Amino acid sequence: MRSFITGDIHGETERIERFCRMAETTEEDLLIILGDTGFNYYLNKRDEVLKESVSSLPITILCIHGNHEERPYNIAGYVKRDFNGGKVWVQERHPRLLFADDGEMYTLNGKKCLCIGGAYSVDKQYRIGRGYPWFSSEQPTDEQKAEIIKKIDSHNWQTDYVFTHTCPYDTRPVHTFLTGINQSLVDHSMEKWLREISEKLTFEKWYFGHYHSEWKNGKYEMLFKKISELT
Repeated sequence: MRSFITGDIHGETERIERFCRMAETTEEDLLIILGDTGFNYYLNKRDEVLKESVSSLPITILCIHGNHEERPYNIAGYVKRDFNGGKVWVQERHPRLLFADDGEMYTLNGKKCLCIGGAYSVDKQYRIGRGYPWFSSEQPTDEQKAEIIKKIDSHNWQTDYVFTHTCPYDTRPVHTFLTGINQSLVDHSMEKWLREISEKLTFEKWYFGHYHSEWKNGKYEMLFKKISELT
């Protein structure tokens, strides 16, 4: 099995289709999407059409939770099942479209991989004001954070890779911030909590998306349209 990773796609699957052709992928290969997939956004037939389309591709997809989608456990038809040493959420009709359970540690190509989803939507008021979907579950609750910490503790705070949607506070790519957003009104609690985790966690590399750009900062790498192979 080969494992690949990319950033937000927001329902635009064309680059995944092109990548599958170029890399000659099979169903045994895995693509990790770092949140905002668009697969659980409209919560109607439009989502189902997209899921059917991407499920036809010769690849298995593991989705980290973003801030532009509902959590699987709030959607009818999702069940938990085992996957590479952890648990994932999946619908029986789309068995190769997997959604990571926050705090789970999966083993991919011999590497331990910690997954934590969620982020604050800076466009929250814009979406609510215009009737676009916004999800109150976009960030983990305090209770969920406590459960995630328990899971990490069970692995002695050691992993190889970390996959998140947003990033630790001190790693925020401030050079990508939208100029029209008043940052004093933005909820950075998720990033500050991830900073606490990063300060205690032993890890090799940390991948995140969310900011719609590519950037490397030491052990941290932000991805958007680039698709990288995990080694």
